[in-house]
Amino acid sequence: MAVRALISAAVSATLLLAPAVAMAGDDPTAQELADEAEDHLLDAKSVHLRLTDRSAGTESSRTQPTSMDLALDRDGNCVGTMEMGSDGGSVEIVKRGEEVWMKPDTAFWKAQVPGGEGDAAAELFKNRYIHGSTDDALLKGMADTCDLNNFQRDVGTGSSPEGTSLKKGEETTRDGTKVIPLEGELDGARTILYVTSDSPHRLVEATQRGEDIDVRLTFSEYDKPVPSRTPAADESVDVAELQDELQSV
Repeated sequence: MAVRALISAAVSATLLLAPAVAMAGDDPTAQELADEAEDHLLDAKSVHLRLTDRSAGTESSRTQPTSMDLALDRDGNCVGTMEMGSDGGSVEIVKRGEEVWMKPDTAFWKAQVPGGEGDAAAELFKNRYIHGSTDDALLKGMADTCDLNNFQRDVGTGSSPEGTSLKKGEETTRDGTKVIPLEGELDGARTILYVTSDSPHRLVEATQRGEDIDVRLTFSEYDKPVPSRTPAADESVDVAELQDELQSV
């Protein structure tokens, strides 16, 4: 599941638009706002990320998320949910360091595990978390997505597209916060970054809309602690038991 790649690509495509068009008399410039927003995102100790992807290819896929809500930090902690396209179900995620808990719903099991094994898994592990570590193959993909260090590394090493510029728009509000929109176009898709008007200038929303893409990302709660509660033992099943049960079906 290339969820981490999806998020990184969406953020890179919006943040790395350059060079910006400097507007005479404006202070700071669009480029300065974009640069500072990128710096704060890459330096954040934690962040709350929400993704909505209504692109045609995503909504028809049972293996790509149409929505995601994750609070994650640099210490390997994460909590959140993902919802897949085409009735592919949803999954809850909790990660503390190297420990991972994943609770899929019935539709997710059936979409991700083929044939009767999916039905069996949905019944056997109904309303329970699968518990393991970041080294477990069944949990590794989800664990990698739930790691702020990975996310920041992917975004920070992205390459800037040639011949693309950003323009400052008029101040507006997003979710009650005063922001300055920075508008551009990339591969035929209209891209807008919403950066806080007041210092520190942080990215609070990014959108991309075009013929084949419709993605919205929001960022909030910079440097706020990730919720620390983990599922109780009686709510969880060891990932080894899942593997054994699937092999016996």
